[in-house]
Amino acid sequence: MVEVRYLGHSAVWLSDGKTKVVIDPFLSGNPLAPVGVGEVQADLILVTHAHGDHFGDAVALSKKGGTVVSTFEIATYAEKHGAKAVPMNIGGTYRFPGGWLKWFPAWHSSSFPDGTYGGMPMGVVVELGGKRIYHAGDTALFSDMRLIGELDLDLAFLPIGDHFTMGPEDALKALELLRPKRVVPIHYNTFPPIRQDGDAFAERAKEKGVEGHALRPGGVLVLD
Repeated sequence: MVEVRYLGHSAVWLSDGKTKVVIDPFLSGNPLAPVGVGEVQADLILVTHAHGDHFGDAVALSKKGGTVVSTFEIATYAEKHGAKAVPMNIGGTYRFPGGWLKWFPAWHSSSFPDGTYGGMPMGVVVELGGKRIYHAGDTALFSDMRLIGELDLDLAFLPIGDHFTMGPEDALKALELLRPKRVVPIHYNTFPPIRQDGDAFAERAKEKGVEGHALRPGGVLVLD
């Protein structure tokens, strides 16, 4: 069993009751975040790319006891700011008690707010509690998502905001390639340029044979 909690924008929290994982922890400054840094505990802090709305509170969460796992560039940047970190890159696998994670490409850009290069943007598959969960990060649609789909995904987090990432139409095409059992839309409605109807996307996902869940910030989905 895995508990999935949506924290707004692209931030999600996962737990199998033993290991707690947070991905793209943009909480401070996120108008949709239902919790603050003080209310989130994470053993692993995964960052798909360096933009401020994804790197977010990674360092602050690490100082509470978590480990940042990301690109070499992001991990070393986090370490310089006081975080514990594991540097990785696309294609690499990191194993932890009870599971593993593997990084995949994402089509986007990646730099910190101060202009420091953040390495290649990435998506990630996490196996936790016997479930495989894909977080696409910020990305355009790309055909190699079909290879990620071969991992038999239980859940996919896909951006639908358009403007900076895939929009709903391309995200629906991504479902055909990824073939997950469930999908949760992310990276929408936080700011005016990325206004979208998450409920409409979830309904249309059913036409692709995928169970759609447009979670509200703070909403929980249990994978059992």
